[in-house]
Amino acid sequence: MKSVSLKIQLIISTGILLGFLKPISFAKETTKAGTAAAQFLKIGVGAQAQAMGGVLAGISGTVASLYWNPAGIADINQVAWLGTHTNWLADVTHQFTGLVVPLGHHSALGFSATLVNMGEEEITTIENPQGTGLFWDAADLALGIAYAVQLTDRFRIGVTGKYIHQKIYHETAATFALDVGTLLRTGFKGLSIGMCFSNFGGDLQLEGRDLIRAYDPNPANSRNDDVDARLHTESWPLPVNFRVGIAIELIGDTPTHFIRSKHQRVTLAIDANHPNDAAENIRFGLEYEIRRLIIFRSGYKFNEDLVNFTFGGGLKFNLQATQFIIDYALAAYGELDYVNFVSLGCSF
Repeated sequence: MKSVSLKIQLIISTGILLGFLKPISFAKETTKAGTAAAQFLKIGVGAQAQAMGGVLAGISGTVASLYWNPAGIADINQVAWLGTHTNWLADVTHQFTGLVVPLGHHSALGFSATLVNMGEEEITTIENPQGTGLFWDAADLALGIAYAVQLTDRFRIGVTGKYIHQKIYHETAATFALDVGTLLRTGFKGLSIGMCFSNFGGDLQLEGRDLIRAYDPNPANSRNDDVDARLHTESWPLPVNFRVGIAIELIGDTPTHFIRSKHQRVTLAIDANHPNDAAENIRFGLEYEIRRLIIFRSGYKFNEDLVNFTFGGGLKFNLQATQFIIDYALAAYGELDYVNFVSLGCSF
């Protein structure tokens, strides 16, 4: 029965993954861009995943799984931390920090925070085109708590609860959301299959003091005082995404690998995404590790408007009982600019 159940899950997962290829290859659907709020939630976390084209749904054991697939943190057996810094487009900075604490019984608890800051800019008007001396700013924040557990030797499940907050000048919007992920280790040549449903939650609607305006309900009456009226803003959904990913270790140091090598590891990963505000896309990533010390990575994204090729690398080293890893990734966003991703992680 166990082998039959495994085959059924493999067939379903493979069918879902291949189902993405048809719209990607042939369909020219109407764009859905601009139909969801909190776009910062779509900026991927961690230089490892970014160098591999944004594929991490089927890979476990990394703190970055808090973003890509929370089920993956169930395989972390030491306290682990990850911090990332990205100089995003248009002078926007993106920061992420995550901490995973194993709880025993093949489970783990994770905490994460994402901050996007756009800095201050002086306000200009028609009367004062050189500036008014006043400044506006904008920032986004997401705080998450995740729990993942290994239900069997092959199956993991994880859930993240998130608080999402956006601010622009004096206006703010906030809501809550959930990420739900699963990870299946098939036992065949290191093949894993992951699925994650991200950002399922409430809508965002801006509110604040700048939306209050003085209004005269009866202009014909000169004695009538103005009353406060509030401008109405529309609510917008979150950028929901359904992600399916597979990862397979082609070269490794166990008998289950296609090619056995004591000092080399090669992982191939493929992720397919179905967002609610963009076209479906599929991504490929490759990771090559030498002597558990130096790592090279590359990736390619299909059906993406701006970026296709990505690449990067990493370095692992130990200081006493603590292992550190430094990762770097580079992606070219067409005419907009190059984006550099830097991550530092440790486990102890």
